[in-house]
Amino acid sequence: MNYQEALDYLANLAKFGFNFGLGRIQELLKRLDNPHSGLKIIHIGGTNGKGSTTAMLSAILQEGGYRVGAFTSPHLKSYTERYRINGEEISGEQVAGLIDELRPHLEAMVAEGFEHPTEFEVGTALAFLYFNREKVDFQVVEVGLGGAIDSTNVIEPLLSIITNVSMDHMDYLGHTIEEITRVKAGIIKPGAPVVTAAGGEALEVIESICRDKGSPLYVTGRDLTRQSGAWDLSGQSFSLRGRREFYRDLFIPLLGGHQLVNAATAVAAAEVLMDLGVSLNGSAVRRGLVRTRWPGRMEVVRHKPLVIIDGAHNYDGARCLRRALQEYFPGRSMVLVIGMLGDKERVRVTAELASAARAVVVTRPANPRAGNWRELAGEARRYVSEVYLLEDTGEAVRKALALAGPEEIICITGSLYMVGGAREILLAQC
Repeated sequence: MNYQEALDYLANLAKFGFNFGLGRIQELLKRLDNPHSGLKIIHIGGTNGKGSTTAMLSAILQEGGYRVGAFTSPHLKSYTERYRINGEEISGEQVAGLIDELRPHLEAMVAEGFEHPTEFEVGTALAFLYFNREKVDFQVVEVGLGGAIDSTNVIEPLLSIITNVSMDHMDYLGHTIEEITRVKAGIIKPGAPVVTAAGGEALEVIESICRDKGSPLYVTGRDLTRQSGAWDLSGQSFSLRGRREFYRDLFIPLLGGHQLVNAATAVAAAEVLMDLGVSLNGSAVRRGLVRTRWPGRMEVVRHKPLVIIDGAHNYDGARCLRRALQEYFPGRSMVLVIGMLGDKERVRVTAELASAARAVVVTRPANPRAGNWRELAGEARRYVSEVYLLEDTGEAVRKALALAGPEEIICITGSLYMVGGAREILLAQC
């Protein structure tokens, strides 16, 4: 099959939905001779910041001279973004070839009475097979959903990272912070060290589980402390006191206080890897952070008017986005473009962001899970009178550009599927 046929095949697997449990992925991997076994893997879970932390830590390891595979999801533009080695995406031809290889195993499983693996389980198997074949030194794996019940949780990691925990995916993970944390903390393995930036009740749960499993725990903000520095639209500087050394005037090409926390978490993880004998140093940390690229997160894509895109797809992400906008651009009026999937916290996210906007443009994410996307406009009208409803993302972007004054900010946020489409449109116009 070619690349488009492979994508169509994967899209068809979405009919199997969210079907949790590790039995299917374990059976599939066994038929592939367990390509995940023996790999040096860092497992990253949490509510927000997983992708950013993955990108930062991958870049640090690369600057240490290693060949690093990174598996992340979802993607902004192309499915190939999910599989990277030293920042380079897998080719479409390689995706098609691997799907061709996996397909007979999937069909054999069904013929033998097993449930068909889900789309994400097939993508996970593809990642392990690809990175094994490419002989990466390290693999950084982002959890898809939750932790204990996620298909990536078949691994025995060198290190587990839980960025933070907040209310998200309650239908699947639980309805309290304690319940959600216990699911996310399922990636903690006996004896393997853990790094987290979680606090409050979530941290208490993680501490308890680490004690029970004999896993050393390192907490960003307690074991590592940071001081913010200067910033401009290209990024921000900060200093960090780690356990091993003091890192002065580090720089990340990402905006937002939450990205400073993610950077500190990545550095904490790098220091734990140093403890485990991985050859890294402060210079690799510094260069890796500078070279980090993670589009679609507080990303400035146009300057006049100032257009910022950010995949704030849940309440905690929306809260971080609003705080960053107020901190970096105080007093600036905002036109908001937003589109969210039906299973997200539309009411709370809209309340957080629409209440800070002069005008709101509601659009539809290009995803089957968009549901009744128009409901978001009704929520927005509770906070702002000027609300527009445009199904096509391109029309929504053009409407926002027409609405915004020269000193106003356009903020495009919500589903990464919508944000990725808007980003592509804006970059094509530059």
